[in-house]
Amino acid sequence: MSDRIRCSCRRCTIRSLMGPAIIITIGVLFLLSEMRGGYLDFSNTYPVILIVIGAVSLAAALAPTEGHVSSAGAPAIPTAPGLSSPQAPGPSSGAPQGQRP
Repeated sequence: MSDRIRCSCRRCTIRSLMGPAIIITIGVLFLLSEMRGGYLDFSNTYPVILIVIGAVSLAAALAPTEGHVSSAGAPAIPTAPGLSSPQAPGPSSGAPQGQRP
């Protein structure tokens, strides 16, 4: 599938339910609109979607992050022992600082 590492902490698990919760809510609202009509029209019940988004966001914010895997970036590559990283040249060329040539 993918080489991306997936986080399995509770916060990320709850956040991954946002899309399915919105799709199910829209489906239920359209079903109510078709069955009952009138006041349960989609134009009157769309704030329910905002409530679902808020509820899922609140649940994700309150969930613990134990075991969270951050995707901030790739880990640093360690250097081999005995090799130093190249340094940028200093303000003076070759002469140690604080001493005159």
